[in-house]
Amino acid sequence: MELIHGTTQKASKLAPEDFITDMPDIIITNILDRLPIQDAMRTSILARNWRSKWTLLSQLVFDRDFCDLLETRDEDNPFNVISRIILRLKGAIVKFDLTIDDLLDVEDMNNEDFNNLILLLSRKGVKDLTSDNEHDIELEFPTHLFSCLELKHLKLRHCCFNPPPTFHGFPNLLSLDLCVVAFEKKFELGEFFTRCPLLENLAMDDISDWEKIKLDGIAKLENLKILSLRFCDDYETSTSSGIIFQLLDSLPKLQELQLDFEECRLTKGGANKRFPTVFLSLKFLKLSRISLDNGVMFSCAYELLSTCPNLLYLEITTDNSNAELVFTPRVEYDIILPLRLRRVVFQCFNGSENELRFIEILLANSPVLDKIQICFRSVLTSDEKLMFTLELLKFHRISPVAEIKLF
Repeated sequence: MELIHGTTQKASKLAPEDFITDMPDIIITNILDRLPIQDAMRTSILARNWRSKWTLLSQLVFDRDFCDLLETRDEDNPFNVISRIILRLKGAIVKFDLTIDDLLDVEDMNNEDFNNLILLLSRKGVKDLTSDNEHDIELEFPTHLFSCLELKHLKLRHCCFNPPPTFHGFPNLLSLDLCVVAFEKKFELGEFFTRCPLLENLAMDDISDWEKIKLDGIAKLENLKILSLRFCDDYETSTSSGIIFQLLDSLPKLQELQLDFEECRLTKGGANKRFPTVFLSLKFLKLSRISLDNGVMFSCAYELLSTCPNLLYLEITTDNSNAELVFTPRVEYDIILPLRLRRVVFQCFNGSENELRFIEILLANSPVLDKIQICFRSVLTSDEKLMFTLELLKFHRISPVAEIKLF
């Protein structure tokens, strides 16, 4: 009995006191990165060995909850708090996400503090940077941003984006998301793209002057697979549908395309005649706030279908709010090549003649379509919905394979 007891006692001495604390740093970091930053820092009170575990953090998300916490503690300068946290971290920062809301006021904040913050990030080898500015005032980004050469993902909202003359590009950048971003007049966005050779995902919201973007520069983005654009035309500028097709022609690897036409004055060009190129790689197409009762937009949407035979998923959200652009021409279109569409989502269906015609074309040329989901516009009455439902059910005879769901 003594021998057994002695063996047991010896084994207990060899057993670790705390298997969680003894986990490798990479696993602890993985756990801490999944917690809100304030909770990750609170782990310092768990035990003596955990006092500095939070400094292993590699992902920092400073959101509204964090700002609310600072406000309860009457912190005068949130940027100083954030900077002190960064200085305490032991390793590189993989992800940094900053929400600039009411507490982090653009008007009141010290530019020097913000400059120092970005400088610290550049020295920490940040790879994923998001700045979400919710104010109307554009945030002037310091030039230190363009020293973050290890960046793989960059997302900026409501800021000024002005690379210095010495900037040679982001050699590792994979995704770029620019929303309401201002550029200097002399800044060539197309030239900037050529300096990001690995770019695969590009999203641009509120493009005020699409004509200034050099198509030959974008054409050099050979790895671009996902493109999302929201056009923003004013009374003096407009977007030509031909530019859209020229852009697609320059991106042979593009698989996903999202176009938002909310503030777009689309003009004729390329969509009124069959475009010679066939875009074989495109699998996903999303057209937002497009008016199919506008002849040019209808033709553009139809031409996109006819030139993308390998399309698998199509989503259309209509918007007929711009009355001065709305008219309903009766145009007979040639039968397009059979599509490989498997699913179609049609949002804000208004029941116009052109919308019904477009759905008819889809069903007639999609032999392997599994499901088409149609969501009525909320302002339609029950009688109108019933009438359009009966019209849509007639199309089921065209493509009996497809499952039609109405909402």
